[in-house]
Amino acid sequence: MYKIQTLNKIDSEGLQVFPAANYEIASELSEPDAIVLRSFSMHDMEIPQSVRAIARAGAGVNNIPIAKCTEKGIVVFNTPGANANGVKELVIAGLLLASRDLIGGVQWAKTLSGEGDKVPALIEKGKANFGGSEIKGKTLAVVGLGAIGVLVANAAQSLGMNVIGYDPYISIDHAWNLHHDVVRAFGIEPMLAKADFITLQIPLMAETTGFINSDKIKLMKSGVKILNFARGELVVDADIIAGIASGKVGAYFTDFPNAQLVNADKVVAIPHLGASTNESEVNCAIMAAEQIRNFFENGNIRNSVNFPAAELERNGGARLLVTNKNIPNIISQITTILAQAGINIDNMLNKNKGDIAYNIIDTSDISLSDDVVNKIKSIEGVFMVRCLPGK
Repeated sequence: MYKIQTLNKIDSEGLQVFPAANYEIASELSEPDAIVLRSFSMHDMEIPQSVRAIARAGAGVNNIPIAKCTEKGIVVFNTPGANANGVKELVIAGLLLASRDLIGGVQWAKTLSGEGDKVPALIEKGKANFGGSEIKGKTLAVVGLGAIGVLVANAAQSLGMNVIGYDPYISIDHAWNLHHDVVRAFGIEPMLAKADFITLQIPLMAETTGFINSDKIKLMKSGVKILNFARGELVVDADIIAGIASGKVGAYFTDFPNAQLVNADKVVAIPHLGASTNESEVNCAIMAAEQIRNFFENGNIRNSVNFPAAELERNGGARLLVTNKNIPNIISQITTILAQAGINIDNMLNKNKGDIAYNIIDTSDISLSDDVVNKIKSIEGVFMVRCLPGK
């Protein structure tokens, strides 16, 4: 029986992925095997020694102490792409709202509620104050071409925009999905100088904190519209406000309101709605649960932020799973122990990510003795061993 602790409300469709016969799910559990969460901050939390995996039902993991988890051998999963369509649609809505002053126009129209039959004439007289421009033919710079960035770039291109994309780390899968008319930028500065609209679709890391700042704003066109539906800390708010005051920045749309932004001129602060669709919450919950279940039942790792991707089809025999420091001579010690016990290796996968190495070893035996497992655990540099019985 595996124990799954939830630190936020997780959609019930996702939790149904866990068979009731083999999984116990609750918000309060002693010695949980895994934790599933959304936005709960774990940085001040004492993570139980029993935890082997953490799944974030969402893409961002800045609420999880990744380094601490890695030291403990805890696999941290996220769900990239599960909420991508919901965020993409909000970005496109932001583009339209930034180009046409719909929000200002609607607010002004409400002020006419007491004017009776004069309203139509007043509307015709005042509507010129809320005119805008079409996005067709305008240039959109997409910074980051991950799951969301690719969808945004393709949608904007289909709406007639000239789209430039920048991502030096774009994956092969995302590159294949990118529309052929999206222009690849080889540097961030030239792209920013050409853009009428800029959207950020990059993760928050030490090197991306304050990515949009006064220096980059100086490179942009006057009147540029900036959209941030990724993470609030990617932008230096004070520099954005100064850019608006100078006329350099025409508008700032953000999904991350704070005290500095909620009443700022030409800032539209949306209450963090990017992934808050019913569909996104269901998709993220299902994806997180499936990854946890696959890890416990098969030892496979998909979409981990701190462990290497490792998937191997089961052969029917016992499966040995070993996490160790990424140092020489570990594999040879493991195989020697298995050979001395007369255990034949049918298939094997060794993957590494930074200082972590992860091994999946399939054997011909239906089960492995505690003696074999304990000998592998005693190897210097090994800090997690699991043995799954044969199917």
